Amino acid sequence: MKKAIVSVTNDLVTDRRVDKSCRALIKSSYEVSLVGRKKRDSLPLELRDYKTHRMRLLFEKGPLFYAEYNFRLYLYLLFHKADLLFSNDLDSLLANYLASKIKRIPIVYDSHEYFTEVPELVGREAVQRVWRSIEAFIFPKLKTVITVSESIAKIYSKKYGNKVKVVRNIPPTQQTADSLKTKEELGIPTDTKIIILQGAGINIHRGAEEMVDAMANIKDAVLLIAGDGDVIDILKEKAEKPELKNKVLFFPKQAFDTLYNFTVYADLGISFNKDTNLNYRYSLPNKLFEYIHAGVPVLASSLVEIKNIIDTYCVGMTIEDHSPENIAQTINGIFKNEAQLQKWKENTKTAKEELSWENEEKKLLTCLRF
Repeated sequence: MKKAIVSVTNDLVTDRRVDKSCRALIKSSYEVSLVGRKKRDSLPLELRDYKTHRMRLLFEKGPLFYAEYNFRLYLYLLFHKADLLFSNDLDSLLANYLASKIKRIPIVYDSHEYFTEVPELVGREAVQRVWRSIEAFIFPKLKTVITVSESIAKIYSKKYGNKVKVVRNIPPTQQTADSLKTKEELGIPTDTKIIILQGAGINIHRGAEEMVDAMANIKDAVLLIAGDGDVIDILKEKAEKPELKNKVLFFPKQAFDTLYNFTVYADLGISFNKDTNLNYRYSLPNKLFEYIHAGVPVLASSLVEIKNIIDTYCVGMTIEDHSPENIAQTINGIFKNEAQLQKWKENTKTAKEELSWENEEKKLLTCLRF
């Protein structure tokens, strides 16, 4: 059997897209090994249908992390048999590209975001220049490239001349209510509306701070934050204010199968990426589809890709003003209009039939024919 090595810089636990890519490779008759890292606070990794390898690194962030990871990954790829390399995001691409050249095997590049324009790089010209140089050196030479949205695909195609395929990060339709825990078991209130903000990247410029502040003026509802990110400590500090007592609940990052337990009980899902950088402007967040698949209406930023999905399937609404006052007013209005809320919820059933990983996987499988 042909062997494929898939690599990513995260700890594998919460990355559903990479898991789905691995399963698609198995369908394409590959024996798959997934390589990532193990952080000090990483959750245990459940047994999967493919091999996994998590490297323990001396550095967990910054330039030394990326240098160490790519060096270690390069050595791993050199000394493990593979017929195909599958690189996820720019921070794993250099090692994969060099190894693919030496071993003379094909490489698939999956760009999960517009990496060089993420908020963590914007304004840091020297660091941004390094990543742009790596991208400019390798990208034009790649034959198989996929990404998560039409907007990002068009940018890359125009910039480098490559044909970039779009494979959106949508959940499979296999989840059912049979395996759900109860609200009591999860520690979720049973007598009030639930607003959810979830994800492994609850970071700056994603409106989380304003959402927490808005809860002071949102009636008969609690905000459930399930996940992790660089603003979590700030959010927890905000939630200690007297007016927010018992109105914001925090749950740690969850394995993707477990997270559905929380999402399905929500009455409204939040996605407030701001138009502060090109990556967010053209983003199509995983959580948008996860809300839809759980039957949860969505309130989101009015960004081109997000707005297109919400308006096309009529599963929620978008806003441009992220002030706590406007967020509170909008959500109070949504909860007052129960008929509209139920219509949005009903529309998610139709939406998830079309917006399914089963449909997206077909596109990915065509990219794996070498």
